[in-house]
Amino acid sequence: MSNNMGLLDRRVRGFLVTPAAVIVALVAGFGSILGIVLLAVAAVTALTATVGFCPLYALFHLDTRGRRPLPH
Repeated sequence: MSNNMGLLDRRVRGFLVTPAAVIVALVAGFGSILGIVLLAVAAVTALTATVGFCPLYALFHLDTRGRRPLPH
């Protein structure tokens, strides 16, 4: 399992998507179905942002790390 997420992608997930999902879950109610789904989404986005690996990216062969120089 190698990293497939770039720094910008990780920051957007960690600082925008995760808090937004938690706030909307709070507004919807943590006990509602929407609230539970949004908390699960927040947990997954926080975990993938921390680890730097997204299983869906791997499934679709995506990589947001950008271009890397060739090794010499």
